[in-house]
Amino acid sequence: MTELGLQLKEVVSNAKRELERFSESEAALVRGEDGWSRKQIVGHLIDSASNNHLRFVRALLQPEIRMPGYDQDGCVRVERFQELPWTELLEFWATYNLFLAHVIAGFPEDKLNTPCWIGEYPTMTLRELAEDYLRHMKHHLDQIKAQT
Repeated sequence: MTELGLQLKEVVSNAKRELERFSESEAALVRGEDGWSRKQIVGHLIDSASNNHLRFVRALLQPEIRMPGYDQDGCVRVERFQELPWTELLEFWATYNLFLAHVIAGFPEDKLNTPCWIGEYPTMTLRELAEDYLRHMKHHLDQIKAQT
């Protein structure tokens, strides 16, 4: 999983540089198919980091995990990402993900097939969960860049 950890670090470093180019007003503009601003999408990615952090650690410590899904719209609403400075959101998102890259890179081989049940989704292995985490992040980063 060292390679996935390195990929995550690279995606985060490159994306942070690109996203820093957006002004505060550009980041706050609500647009897109889901009706979220760039700030809110980054906030959602922070929630994703937080939820997956717990999933990863528990899967490393237990023979299997069963965890609930989460209300992404509700979380974005109550956490009020729109009210935070853009630079602060980006810094927190990037730092949290650099830490997760460190955690992922240290997944022991014998834990990669740990079964993970998340909400109503089909069972995934820990490896698949980590790979899906990066795929999900890339999807939302593409969304942010495409917003006009």
